Amino acid sequence: MAGNITFTMIKPDAVAQGFIGPILTKFNEGGYIVRAMKYTRLSQLQAEAFYAVHQGKPFFEGLVGFMSSGPIVACILEKENAVESFREFIGATDPAKAPEGSIRKLYGSSIQKNAVHGSDCDENAVIESNFFFSRFERF
Repeated sequence: MAGNITFTMIKPDAVAQGFIGPILTKFNEGGYIVRAMKYTRLSQLQAEAFYAVHQGKPFFEGLVGFMSSGPIVACILEKENAVESFREFIGATDPAKAPEGSIRKLYGSSIQKNAVHGSDCDENAVIESNFFFSRFERF
């Protein structure tokens, strides 16, 4: 059974370009309810911990450097079948391959600078939410 929460981050590129408001508006228009939100900045160690699953891959160091390069907005979103629907909603990792009107097509500029992160499964949505928000409970 699919869960009703997902985790997302508005990445440093989108924050630096002033896209927080438009992206949050898109979340709302897509029927996602923001249940928790935090404006913060990842240290290099926090970024390494968050993306530990990618450690040893060629893109890991660049990803960690990018994600710790500026502020991010972490959010827990609620909607039925949240993870799957959100991943479709934000579009492909590569903004050039994302559907017109999707968040990544509108606000992303590359595979790394693709504006937003989205959890890839229900289990990771909870793990990622707990990384940023204490005492997170399923809604």
